[in-house]
Amino acid sequence: MVSNNINYKPAGQFEDTRFEKIHNVIFSSSDEASICVAHEIADLIKSKQAKNEVCVLGLATGSSPIRVYEELVRMHKEEGLSFSNVVSFNLDEYYPMEKNSIHSYHYFMHEHLFNHIDIPAENVNIPSGTVSTEELHQYCIDYDLKINDYGGLDFQLLGIGRTGHIGFNEPGSHYNSGTRSITLDHITRVDAAPSFLGIDNVPKKAITMGIGTVKKAKRIVLLGWGANKASILKETIEGEISSEVPATYLQEHHNTTFVINKEASEELTRFKTPWLVGPCIWDDEIIGKAIVWLCEVTGKSILRLTDKDYNDNGMSNLLAEGGSAYDLNIKMFNQLQHTITGWPGGKPNADDTSRPERAQPEKKRVIIFSPHPDDDVISMGGTFDRLVEQGHDVHVVYQTSGNIAVSDEEALKFAEVMKDISPNNGISDSIIESINRKTTKYEDHIDVRNLKGLIRRRESLAATRFVGVPDENIHFLDLPFYETGTVKKNPVGEADIEIVANKIDEIKPHQIYAAGDLADPHGTHKVCLDAIFAALENLKHNDYMNDCWVWLYRGAWHEWDIHQIEMAVPMSPDQVLKKRKAIFYHQSQKDGVMFQGSDTREFWVRAEDRNSDTAKKYQSLGLADYAALEAFKRYHF
Repeated sequence: MVSNNINYKPAGQFEDTRFEKIHNVIFSSSDEASICVAHEIADLIKSKQAKNEVCVLGLATGSSPIRVYEELVRMHKEEGLSFSNVVSFNLDEYYPMEKNSIHSYHYFMHEHLFNHIDIPAENVNIPSGTVSTEELHQYCIDYDLKINDYGGLDFQLLGIGRTGHIGFNEPGSHYNSGTRSITLDHITRVDAAPSFLGIDNVPKKAITMGIGTVKKAKRIVLLGWGANKASILKETIEGEISSEVPATYLQEHHNTTFVINKEASEELTRFKTPWLVGPCIWDDEIIGKAIVWLCEVTGKSILRLTDKDYNDNGMSNLLAEGGSAYDLNIKMFNQLQHTITGWPGGKPNADDTSRPERAQPEKKRVIIFSPHPDDDVISMGGTFDRLVEQGHDVHVVYQTSGNIAVSDEEALKFAEVMKDISPNNGISDSIIESINRKTTKYEDHIDVRNLKGLIRRRESLAATRFVGVPDENIHFLDLPFYETGTVKKNPVGEADIEIVANKIDEIKPHQIYAAGDLADPHGTHKVCLDAIFAALENLKHNDYMNDCWVWLYRGAWHEWDIHQIEMAVPMSPDQVLKKRKAIFYHQSQKDGVMFQGSDTREFWVRAEDRNSDTAKKYQSLGLADYAALEAFKRYHF
């Protein structure tokens, strides 16, 4: 049974379907969800205090619980929540790992929680990454014994990795395993690579509480945020129990809740294919999703679907509402057909009734927001080219410098060229010396950061000149949230929002293009998009904003699902090649970049494959056969 004291108010009520085997609640945002989880923890602490009992918490690290810890800290400082009766046990730690390393979970927990609350230092337990190999086995046994001595964990907070690991219990972990040393899965190390500035710097081992240790907790809450976790969450919640997906062992726990946001829930059957669960409300989005899915299942194009196809695949009630397969097919075909346009800025002197963009004004002012200094050409290089060729006033706004993605080796090369040209240049000497004497890979001297930013800036200008945009239409914002000098960035602030709003107000665009790909492994896309959305909210009362349309593109990680696409811009083979050449101007990001994510392909290859795949999907649905398509979804503010 699920704990009775949950006050969660999810975006969608939990439905006990034949597919789902773990209780879960879905929130519209991870912030809202995190606050609710923090309040459950606070209520538990206070109830234990009222009984003069110790509250034993199992705590997790990683990005997922950060907002939970922020809310707990807030409640301590503003509402007097005391942690004096709390004993904590952390799930895991890299091995070997020094406590004072910025990558240690000891550092993480003190940075985000322990330094800001009144928990007694002796009550904090975090696996040590400095235990000798000879002592490690007994150390792990003692860790479990200490948990048992306190009566076990009252509450265990978890995240989930893309391998389905909880803690560092990787695939193959036994359901009865205790705290132990473990070798990290390659995917786990890939996911950690951005914060370590490359996979080669990620430890290969860790110490982790075992599955058996975790399952003894009286209450378990697992957090899951974002599209990257959607697939593994579906497998965990709906799949069979398997050591290959260790989180599935939680299906056997009597008091577990998965707390996930909307993006993380999208692969669950009740959202992905709700018609297979039971009666559903057939709005336009669900109809579009269902028909595209039916085409994939049957291997047919839209216009070849029959009444029998609908009836045989759980869609008989749609057929009853829609009249016939013929009527449904024609409507869907026309809807997709009308998304295709070679005129992303609108076709002059044309009937725009069924076109994705307006015909007027004929020449539009356009802002292309690019979170990093290459997202513009990687994600919408063909559309970018079309807008310029068709005479629109195109402005490119780079939101961050992208400096952390330039390697020291690349920066050193440029500094040495500077020195060769100007031997007495003190700045080049300073940069060379700073790079050569760095004791950590994770923080740059200001001169090095500036050089790395200039490298990205000049690459961007080379690319935009190649596309045909004058330099005065290229804008570099260098948003403050990004300029920390380290991999860890700040949350979006008022200064970031004001800078973005001022640029929009200056240009007064008819079109804005922005990156809506929230699968970005280091989160910059989301922060940049949040800044744009907040700026639009501040500006929406201005008259010129009534004529401004916002189109979201996706980056180098995901593409919009076919039913979500509202504008699809075709590219000829020549345009595909031109886009590739524009991407090549970003030389510092070629050949094994620092933030590759889990996909080892170069960005230009990813982009071409993604655009080609979208075109193939359109063609398989019975539409025209293009070499490539770039896809966009309109955002209404």
